[in-house]
Amino acid sequence: MKTHHNFKKGFVFKTYEAPTQSPFEKLFEIFKELITHTSGDFDEAIEWLRELDKEYKLTTSEYTIDDFIEDLKTKGYIREEIKPDGKGGMAITAKTERAIRQAALDQIFGAIKRSGSGNHKSKQMGQGDEHTGDFRNYQFGDGLDKVSMTESLKNAQINNGIGDFSLTEDDLVVEDTMHKSQMSTVLMIDISHSMILYGEDRITPAKKVAMALAELITTRYPKDTLDILVFGNDAWPIKIKDLPYLNVGPYHTNTVAGLQLALDLLRRKRNTNKQIFMITDGKPSCLRLKDGSYYKDSNGLNPHITNKCYAMAQQARKLHIPITTFMIAEDPYLMQFVQEFTKANQGKAFYTGIKGLGEMIFEDYETNRKKRIKG
Repeated sequence: MKTHHNFKKGFVFKTYEAPTQSPFEKLFEIFKELITHTSGDFDEAIEWLRELDKEYKLTTSEYTIDDFIEDLKTKGYIREEIKPDGKGGMAITAKTERAIRQAALDQIFGAIKRSGSGNHKSKQMGQGDEHTGDFRNYQFGDGLDKVSMTESLKNAQINNGIGDFSLTEDDLVVEDTMHKSQMSTVLMIDISHSMILYGEDRITPAKKVAMALAELITTRYPKDTLDILVFGNDAWPIKIKDLPYLNVGPYHTNTVAGLQLALDLLRRKRNTNKQIFMITDGKPSCLRLKDGSYYKDSNGLNPHITNKCYAMAQQARKLHIPITTFMIAEDPYLMQFVQEFTKANQGKAFYTGIKGLGEMIFEDYETNRKKRIKG
């Protein structure tokens, strides 16, 4: 008698189980977020962590906050240093700075739809190392490393036969490759006082975007360049390693100084593809005059200041450098300014709040990298 086995196919659903994390890993995830909000202040971050522990019971008697701090020391995430007041204290290390950038990248890049693997590609054929699968006849000037030997030998056998084998120039076939374009980007971050006004922390999301973009470029697109600058009353470049410590100041908004510095940085780049990303929440309200003094006006839009901004936008346009403005404000008169500024540059503008800022910048970066900007 035959036994019939009925095998059923389908899906099995069960309760989601989060990946197992050690007590250190759980606290470290929270610590990375806190250290970003406190601009690298270890003592303040730990104080917040202790408060959260009291409310949400993050630790146990077997593993306390003090145990966590010892692990941070042992694993090389913090080090002892002498503070400016002469007292000793703890500070984060370069290892923590990298971990924060990676966390920002995962947080932002994980929220958007991933594109295909590999480096960014332009839509043009040319010299590169991304194979397209398309073949063409050999032309004078093609490198021998581009010749497809398999296809060329096949042609030689078809054209000349096996008995009297010979390989001629007419048999050679070259496989086209996709040109991998390079991009030089300057990211401008507004650090005027309004970035923390009205009970809203706008500088932390901007800082996270900068860290994530820096991590993306250095790890995934190493041939690209990213310069980061901040602008308040003046503008100055900052290094990637300084991003976790970035904070706002008692500044007005000198957009012109930021744009001048951005263009100066991009003039030194040899890449054809260049762009500026500007994150700002306020109106331009400051200029530095030739004598070194500041011309400031916080009451509405000052035509003398805005006209200087439009002139800088036009200058960037002549240099074929598009400016994408991410406006973290919704005041109608400020949006009108950004519209005029964008028109002068023929660039783009996104009117957004804090939420979704990172996703917007990443998607725009990917889009710009895939198209060839004509120089």
